Amino acid sequence: MISIKQMTTLTEFKRRFKHIIILVTILSIGNYATCKYSFKDTSPIPVEVKTFRVNYIENKAEYVNTQLSPQITEKLKQKIINTTRLQQTNSDEAHYDISGYVSQYYTSTISISGTSANGNRLTVGVHLIFKNNLDEKKNFEADIQRTFDFDANLSLSQAESSLNEEMIKNIVDEIFNKIFSNW
Repeated sequence: MISIKQMTTLTEFKRRFKHIIILVTILSIGNYATCKYSFKDTSPIPVEVKTFRVNYIENKAEYVNTQLSPQITEKLKQKIINTTRLQQTNSDEAHYDISGYVSQYYTSTISISGTSANGNRLTVGVHLIFKNNLDEKKNFEADIQRTFDFDANLSLSQAESSLNEEMIKNIVDEIFNKIFSNW
């Protein structure tokens, strides 16, 4: 005959064994099941489009960050080369001709505590000019603006040095997406 203590132990064992089986099943399914998700960064570029030119992105903002224009220009060229099949050219006959200028570069206070600023915001704006020399209906001009928050205890030059990489990447991504994505 089985005692009550043995029955309790047996019931507990069955309950734990059931939980272990459920856990192993879930882990096995999770191990073999995959969820595939892809995000295509560019819309299909017409096959007849083969070349691009990025003209120097001038800095026409009231305050001029001397590093911004050359870095945006070079990073944009590199992003197009690395992400598309297009060939870079300096010819006026480039199929895609990209130009523009930095139109905004200024700081503003975004938060105040007592009588002093807690946070500042750097606003960077670029006026983009895109010419499709194979299909003039696709030409456009657009204004792109990004903001970057920083601690009010930092000077502008300190904020620029800490935000520089993020600024360049975000502005270049914004320009690239405006040209090559259907967003």
